[in-house]
Amino acid sequence: MSQATATMNQLSDRINQMQESATIKMSKMSRELKAQGHDVIDLSLGEPDFDTPQYIKDAAKLAIDKGYTKYTPVPGYPELRKAIVQKFKRDNNLDYTVEQIVVSTGAKQSIANVVLSLINPGDEVLLPAPYWVSYAAIAELAEGKCVEIPTTIDSNFKVTADLLEQYITPKTKLMIFSSPCNPTGSVFSHDELKAIAAVVKKHPNLFVLCDEIYEYINFTGQKHTSLAEFSEIKEQVITVNGFSKAFAMTGWRLGYIGAPLFIAKACDKMQGQFTSAPCSITQKAGEAALLGDMTPSFDMVKEFKKRRDLVYGLLKEIPGLKVNLPDGAFYFFFDVSSYFGKTFEGKALNTPEDISLYLLAEGKIALVSGESFGDKNCLRMSYATSEEKLVEACKRIKEGFSKLN
Repeated sequence: MSQATATMNQLSDRINQMQESATIKMSKMSRELKAQGHDVIDLSLGEPDFDTPQYIKDAAKLAIDKGYTKYTPVPGYPELRKAIVQKFKRDNNLDYTVEQIVVSTGAKQSIANVVLSLINPGDEVLLPAPYWVSYAAIAELAEGKCVEIPTTIDSNFKVTADLLEQYITPKTKLMIFSSPCNPTGSVFSHDELKAIAAVVKKHPNLFVLCDEIYEYINFTGQKHTSLAEFSEIKEQVITVNGFSKAFAMTGWRLGYIGAPLFIAKACDKMQGQFTSAPCSITQKAGEAALLGDMTPSFDMVKEFKKRRDLVYGLLKEIPGLKVNLPDGAFYFFFDVSSYFGKTFEGKALNTPEDISLYLLAEGKIALVSGESFGDKNCLRMSYATSEEKLVEACKRIKEGFSKLN
């Protein structure tokens, strides 16, 4: 037995069976190439390239000076949770009490808290695909059974109410989805969510976890709709949000939920045994973010829209790619299946993973394979970087595909 095998046998089945995050893996490979002196354009991570607005940083500095450096209540400072209650009412017309809000170390922990609080072994978790890579990993950690609901680029990667109905069984406990969506940028309209709400209402034992982390990065011109706005199913919906995308606060690690009280209490209990509350300084910064002037956030969204339009035009010029125009977030999720079976230096490229590794090696451009998002035809590209880098990235992608036979 090799040393590696012996070491693996000492680890839990849980960790051995868990997949590494595809986005983090590709970012790591990109950093390694950069460390070797290569000029790599990394479009793998969903991270705004803007700095955190100054008024938020100032609030954090003030919090330090005022001594906000002690343990806080597990679900977060009451002042922050009150600010979140105000935000939900102001932006989403949702009425929550402070007790229904739990603040966590990032929206990812919020999602894990909910899934681990609801899912028993064998419970089915519906994942409209494509979906964010961690949804499946977290559901599997809870010993749930992931059930993918496939969609295609032709439908803008949106699950319909009729399609959802076909996948619900007596074992279905939870559905997880995002709008605006990571990885596709799709945004569900009010009418589309109303139809989904009608299906959910027919299944009172079904809960829906709505990831709204990209809420403000919406190019439709229409107001964002939360599924929890449909009062007939509000007690079946958990809304997850956070600060990383809209406020360029990725490193601050702050997310939250609004949920039925019994779920919020369960998440409070879960979090109390894992991490307790998020960083006290980050919480005070988050409070300022929600209650302050959001002009810097809206200016970022304008820039993202400009970049989206630029990249859309450039990707459309690449032969063989199938590209749609995303309505939100900051990703393109384009179909590369026309290149399956083509070769480079005698090696066939048969999957999105093959193509992403080829583009990284040959073009020094880091994109993420769609396979980890539940799609076997696409690559994800983040455009949360400068126009100069995006133009060069699209050039490298085009040149990379032109070398295939």
